[in-house]
Amino acid sequence: MIGRLLHIGARATGLLGLAAYERLRRTPPDRSCLPRRARISLERLGPTFVKLGQTLSLRRDLLSERWLDELRRLQDNVEPFPGAEAQQAVEEAFGQSTEQLFAAFETKPLAAASIAQVHRARLHNGRAVIVKIRRPAIRARIDRDMRALVATTRLLIIIAPRLERLQPLRLVDEIWANLRKETDFRQEARNIRRFNEAFRDWPSLSIPNVIDDLQTETVLVQEMSGGTGIADPSVDGPRLAEVLVDAYLNQFFVIGLFHGDPHPGNLFVTPDGRLCFHDFGLTGYLDNRTRRALAFFLQAFVSGDPLWLLDSAIDLGLLHEVDDRSAFIRGIDEILADYASLPLKDWSLAEAVLRVAHLGPDDKVMLPQNLVVLIRTLFLIESALRTLDPDLKILDTLLARGRDVMKGLLSDETGNGGRARLKAEAALAAHDLPGVLAAFLRRLQSDGFHPAIIVRHEGLETIEAHLDRTGNRLALALVTLGLYIAASLLMLHSAGPRVLGNVPLLALLGYLLALGLSFRLVGAVGRSGRL
Repeated sequence: MIGRLLHIGARATGLLGLAAYERLRRTPPDRSCLPRRARISLERLGPTFVKLGQTLSLRRDLLSERWLDELRRLQDNVEPFPGAEAQQAVEEAFGQSTEQLFAAFETKPLAAASIAQVHRARLHNGRAVIVKIRRPAIRARIDRDMRALVATTRLLIIIAPRLERLQPLRLVDEIWANLRKETDFRQEARNIRRFNEAFRDWPSLSIPNVIDDLQTETVLVQEMSGGTGIADPSVDGPRLAEVLVDAYLNQFFVIGLFHGDPHPGNLFVTPDGRLCFHDFGLTGYLDNRTRRALAFFLQAFVSGDPLWLLDSAIDLGLLHEVDDRSAFIRGIDEILADYASLPLKDWSLAEAVLRVAHLGPDDKVMLPQNLVVLIRTLFLIESALRTLDPDLKILDTLLARGRDVMKGLLSDETGNGGRARLKAEAALAAHDLPGVLAAFLRRLQSDGFHPAIIVRHEGLETIEAHLDRTGNRLALALVTLGLYIAASLLMLHSAGPRVLGNVPLLALLGYLLALGLSFRLVGAVGRSGRL
């Protein structure tokens, strides 16, 4: 541990020294040696740090494009581990020899990565499969290396306090947690099964499934499929672009779980013309609120509504709520003006999301992992779509094909930002209103009503009494509204005993009580002589 800590510390100190030297010499960013030296250092520190660099290559919110380009080169520089070790790992995982498990097993790996490598195999029933095998002892090595990295990071913060504003310790902890998830192939198997279930009835899509009873924490056996790359001129690009759009609209707005790495190596076309997804090690998750915010962000962007775009960005988590919104509005206006001068086919939702995120101050909390994966995924989707169909109007297609999939979250009217926002927000408010009122009535029943504003000052007794009456009337109005809604729901569902032929008794009592409270409220307002 001490030796590893010294090795990591020496590399980090060397990079910090180079950064200080280039800063003193005012080296232009495009001539800096720091990104290349950092990538080389990560490679020499081993698989854990290769994976660390690959994870950092997702962070468009933190790093410049030059850094990202250099870190992406880490994808192709991982040495495989010996085939004999792979065979032994499979036998230990399943408690059987490879001869018992497979009719054939190739010890030469098909591909190698920092966490695992893949081998071809064939089951006894003749089915071709791939076997994904975790690197031996990689979990223990990750934990050891990450503990050393945490210690080194703390030391660097003491040496260079300005680093703390980038929240490096939080970033390291987040990467550590994600690395531990990626080394458990049972989670990947669950993701694959979930995608297969969701797209079972899609004839245009193919997702190789997991082989039953052949997956553990360290080994995953999956159906093998082959085909043509999406850049091949023989594929039907425009049709496949529509398939890709539909698939991701369902992932974003229906399933809430999406494939986070749709680069050309993980997308290809099967011989029968289906679009095939591979490698579900990196996935993203969107909860209901995030799905809504993303849908609203998309429509606000196309509608050119800066206020709506700002609210959607805050709901999405790209920005944090502030008292002075004027600077954000100006920044969003500039972004929208830039896009207004471009042809629609050149608009980029991914770039717009990233540019809006960069409007926030540098000292704000960094983006959460789900948004980091989302932004990267959007860039990769747009790149794949332009490969398949260079003339595709991506945003126009998203809205046109997404109206049914988003189930009313998006409006049909994209040309009028104000009306589009009103319809979308009103529909959402109407959907949530019964739950909000029910929660309010529950609190009112438990705690009683407490006026939100209490004013006490000598000589202002009249104002205090007026505010008290106003609060009571407001409470009475809300209770009355709640009773009308509750009675209507009871009437709709015909709940409880019936009277007067076929009228639900509970609904009738609710209406009568609400009507009585309405008369009382109207009488009180009438006696005061004011509305």
